[in-house]
Amino acid sequence: MGFTIGGILDMRSGSRRRSRASESTAVAEYTGLWGWDVAPGARAKRPGDGGPAECSCGEPDCPAPGAHPLVFAPEVKAGATLEEVLAAWREVPGAAVLLPVGRSFDVIEVAEPVGRHALVRLERMGLPVGPVAVTPHRRAQFFVAPGAAAELPALLYRMGWDDAAELDLRGLGTGGHITAPPSDLAGLGPVRWLRPPTLDTAGRPPEARILLGTLAYCCHRSAFYA
Repeated sequence: MGFTIGGILDMRSGSRRRSRASESTAVAEYTGLWGWDVAPGARAKRPGDGGPAECSCGEPDCPAPGAHPLVFAPEVKAGATLEEVLAAWREVPGAAVLLPVGRSFDVIEVAEPVGRHALVRLERMGLPVGPVAVTPHRRAQFFVAPGAAAELPALLYRMGWDDAAELDLRGLGTGGHITAPPSDLAGLGPVRWLRPPTLDTAGRPPEARILLGTLAYCCHRSAFYA
C-alpha cells in the first residue's frame, strides 16, 4: 500500500474519534504529508515521589530524559509509505516522535505567552507564519527556514538588538531535535500545535527575518513589564 493524502486524512479523522492520535499516525502524516524526517525518541517517566525523571533509554545519568533519539532506531525518512511507517514504528513501540531540526526547518523558541502575543501581531500584519508548537513547559516553537539558528545573533544585531543575549529567545538548528505532537516531552505532558502545519507552510516555512523583529519586540516588552 502506497502513501496517499486521502489515506492519511482518513487515519487522522479516525484518531480524532478515538480522542488521541497515535504516534504511528502522526509519523505517517509528518513523513508523507509534510515531507519531514522523523526519529524515534526515548520517553521519560516521573516517579510518584516527585523525584527526577527516568529515561526509557536505561541510562541512569541520562542528560536529557525522554527528549533524545533512540540510538539503535533508524529514522523514518520523508516520503515513506504507510506500510514503511507502520512497520518501522512496530519496532519501537511507545517511542516518542522527534523531528530533526536543521533540515526542512529551524526553530525559534520563546516563552509561550510571548509566542501567543507575537502570533496575533504577525497575523494582524498579514505576515506569513509557519507551524508553531507549544511544549508542556510553556515554550512556543516557531518553525522557520533552515539556517536561521546559525544566523540568529547577526540577524538580531542588524535589527538593532544590541542586547540580544538578554532576550528570552533562542534558535534551534542542525543537530538538534524537538518532540512533536502528540508525544510527551520528558514526562511533563504532551506537545501541542498552536498553529498546525499545512501543505503550504510545512515545506516552505518563512525566513526568520520576517518573524524575528516581532518575536524580539514581544520578548523585550514581556521582560520590561515583568
